[in-house]
Amino acid sequence: MFTLACDRTYLYAHSDRELTADEQSRYNQAIDHRSQGIPSQYITGHQEFWGMDLIVSPAVLIPRPETEHLIEAVLPLAGGMTKPKIVDVGTGSGCVALALAKELPGGEIHATEISPAALEIAEANAARHQLEHRIKFHDTDLLQDLPRSYFDIVVSNPPYVGESEQDQVQLEVRKFEPRNAVFAGPTGLEIIQKLLPQAQEKLRPGGWLVFEISGTIAAGVRDQLSNWREVRIIPDLQGIPRVAVARSVV
Repeated sequence: MFTLACDRTYLYAHSDRELTADEQSRYNQAIDHRSQGIPSQYITGHQEFWGMDLIVSPAVLIPRPETEHLIEAVLPLAGGMTKPKIVDVGTGSGCVALALAKELPGGEIHATEISPAALEIAEANAARHQLEHRIKFHDTDLLQDLPRSYFDIVVSNPPYVGESEQDQVQLEVRKFEPRNAVFAGPTGLEIIQKLLPQAQEKLRPGGWLVFEISGTIAAGVRDQLSNWREVRIIPDLQGIPRVAVARSVV
């Protein structure tokens, strides 16, 4: 499908079609790249998330199905708000911000990103899905330079893998995906520890913080959220702790 720039139906309907020399070369090159461990999403430049086809490159983390649990956690919280103001921290490909903009047409969506290359990808994805006027992008570190007590919900898929866990991470993730989007520091809690006080400052009283975690840091996350209210840890479909939800103090 990638080589011929066609859909699956065309592929099956023309199974006897012979490749041209250029098409065969392109196919062989893609197979060669995959045999080197390069993720297929970086080869094709695309990944599906929340029913949307997104552009991806080695500048951004590849969106994963488990991150859709973030959207599932945010939507009920935002559902009772007339015009929820939401910020996606460390947007990467823009997948979370785009999904929320798609599902919450009355919401005001912001997205932050420290990497100019990643921000360019996120903005391109917003334009492709005609959501560029719904999302305000900010070139900043976490929540710096954003207004105080402004947001109803802060959502994030931060780096949360500890450097001590490197051997447990897939080789192709370690080798090809942006390191600063995967590893947080020695324990995996470093970026979250930096995010929490900023989120408390930027959230309105009673606002919500929703972020992705792993089972490795779940206990540490609970400790870090000791000054927050209504703390919940939501497991993914495999029963692994995946999303932390907490409410700021009033």
